[in-house]
Amino acid sequence: MINLEAIQAKTTKGSYVVSFTHTEKLRQRRVKAEDIERAIQEGSIIEEYPDDPRGPSCLIFGFSRTRPLHVLCGRLEEPEILIITAYEPDPVEWEDDWKTRKKR
Repeated sequence: MINLEAIQAKTTKGSYVVSFTHTEKLRQRRVKAEDIERAIQEGSIIEEYPDDPRGPSCLIFGFSRTRPLHVLCGRLEEPEILIITAYEPDPVEWEDDWKTRKKR
């Protein structure tokens, strides 16, 4: 089981890096570091990916002010976690709670 408190503590200390391949996408989505930090601090883990080839990762759902965000975190056991991506959940794919994937 992934430890949300450990992820939150690392985020609070600034012990994270944003995936180089997604920095431009985050800019386009207007997602700032403070949005990611706030969503993680106030969020909850909604999906865990223990078998991710890059190492265990998880999807966190939280709000940055009134904006719902999903934040995908990896390298959870490293001194700095990796923010793989962050985005506003798509209502076509997610239920109204933003935590449950819609059945296809």
